Amino acid sequence: MPPGASRQHRPVSCTGQSEIVVRVGAATASWVLADDNQLISMIRKATVTSGQPIGRPFVASLVGFGYWGPNLARNLSASRDFDLKYISDISSDCLESAKHLYRSSTCVADSAVALSDPDVDVVFVATPASTHFELCQEALRNGKNVLVEKPLTLDATSSEALVRLARQQGLMLAVDHTFVFTGAVQKLRELVVEGELGALRYFDSIRMNLGLVQSDINVLWDLAVHDLSILQFVTDRVPVAVSATGRAHAPSTQTSTAYMTLFYEDDFIAHIGTSWMSPVKIRRSLLAGTRQMVVYDDQDAGQQVKLFDSGVETSSVPGADRRRLVQTRVGDMLAPKVDTREALAVELKDLASCMRGEVEPLVPGESGLDIVRVLEAATRSLDQNGSSFPVIYDSS
Repeated sequence: MPPGASRQHRPVSCTGQSEIVVRVGAATASWVLADDNQLISMIRKATVTSGQPIGRPFVASLVGFGYWGPNLARNLSASRDFDLKYISDISSDCLESAKHLYRSSTCVADSAVALSDPDVDVVFVATPASTHFELCQEALRNGKNVLVEKPLTLDATSSEALVRLARQQGLMLAVDHTFVFTGAVQKLRELVVEGELGALRYFDSIRMNLGLVQSDINVLWDLAVHDLSILQFVTDRVPVAVSATGRAHAPSTQTSTAYMTLFYEDDFIAHIGTSWMSPVKIRRSLLAGTRQMVVYDDQDAGQQVKLFDSGVETSSVPGADRRRLVQTRVGDMLAPKVDTREALAVELKDLASCMRGEVEPLVPGESGLDIVRVLEAATRSLDQNGSSFPVIYDSS
């Protein structure tokens, strides 16, 4: 058994089963087991696979307490799976805010302290995208698992380097594509996997709001990245080419309104519209199949997912010309129940399971790399006013 652990063993029924209670410090876990061999197997899995003593939370560092960092800090502090030891930010105002909110965490301006402490198991990076590569690289070199805010980096070359480094170090590199962990997106994937939509035909999405204008990335890297992660997760496919057009609405600024079309190996096609210049916040997507269609509206708290039994059907006209008749079909609308838990809380629970070796990450570094490759091709297309560019996945 792990050092410091104690075990109580008592019968709980006349069937010969026993309840095993294991305590490490203040933590307690119990199972109803057939025999002690099952207990031994469970302890080996918990300690050998992850190296993590039963009951001890993973020690975490958070680098970045600006826009997204406070959300991570709030969920980390509420999680039983993590102990937020460090919060780091170069802004004195952000650090003061962190000190006030999280008195049990050590707040430092120098991220090197948070990245190098041998007690730290995992580093959360929530800084501007232009800083991701250096921070993630340092954390991985110091033997830390990493969860980094989207996008992974700003180019495929550096993203590939991080994925390769994580493999060499035997560490987990995951990308914080939070929408993948929402109940609505999980429901979308369930509908696709179970064949409720039939063969997929097209995806259309609009994601707009007023701001938050970024200085180091254009609107595709800021907003379309969400739709790319959703599309990749739900359909389990990646585009082979991309075309993008857009405009910067102020001199010497990043592209603030952009439209992207994604082409796939089959007839499936996707279109994503994004803008920082909309007076209203819009987060709406449509995924159409041959059987049914589904609308996902993140702003509709009551009915985020709506499944429509609607579509277009064709039939042949008898005769020599064999013309095709096209008919529309309009059926019922169903709003299935979705998990309403906060996505970040679900993501952290999943992350802890990954670090224990129980499951694989939903959004590993490899998935984040593929999304960066698409965005890189889209940026080239933007520069060429919409010319189609292939998405290269083979780095050799």
